[in-house]
Amino acid sequence: MSAEPEHLASSSSARAAEQTDRASARDEALDSWSRLHGGMDPRQIPWVRGWVLISHGCARPLVRLGVTANTVTVLGVVATAVALCVTMLGGWWPAVAALVILVAALLDGIDGAIAAQTRTASRWGRINDAVADRCSDVMLIGILVVVGAPSWLGISIVVLTLILETTRATAQAVGMTGPGAVTVWERPSRVILAVIAALCSTWWWAAALASDTTATLAAVIAAVGAVLAVVGTIQLGIAVRRQTRRLG
Repeated sequence: MSAEPEHLASSSSARAAEQTDRASARDEALDSWSRLHGGMDPRQIPWVRGWVLISHGCARPLVRLGVTANTVTVLGVVATAVALCVTMLGGWWPAVAALVILVAALLDGIDGAIAAQTRTASRWGRINDAVADRCSDVMLIGILVVVGAPSWLGISIVVLTLILETTRATAQAVGMTGPGAVTVWERPSRVILAVIAALCSTWWWAAALASDTTATLAAVIAAVGAVLAVVGTIQLGIAVRRQTRRLG
């Protein structure tokens, strides 16, 4: 009669220990992301917290296989380039490109997770990651142009994006910690807009819309991106000004 309670107690203790280990792993993942992003706590922003935990979950099997963070960084850029090329095929292919864009975005989070889990994060790795991100940003915006947005509008978004990221990088170089501000035009916004553009392109093709109509719709999507880029640049500029003032 006493064996069953002991067995249940043992199972309960094992489950409790497993839950504690999982909670500890989650906290370590969130803390490591915070250290790599200037002390910004991902727990304060639900979608960032979820993204960090998903990235770390996907990174674990790759770590066991010996895949390095730099390898994943390169794969992310290649995937984005593939998405751009696939979008150029037109028809239903942009829908495939949308899936590839999401994979590339996931890889962008996995490389940092691998660096954290293997404790191989370095300044050189951060430089590689930043350069890779800017290359991917240009290609994501290029997708808007491929689906029909005016070239001048795409170039404007690229310029604004580079101004935003250059401002952030320069401020960090002179002593600012963290991203300065989480603006409306961060990497997720760029990814989402490119995915929307790719999916809409497939819908326009399936609905056999006139080219003038599709060009107008593509311009509207790009205009949304331009507005977000302007607002994001202003947001970051204000935040950087406030924080750098304290540095003297």
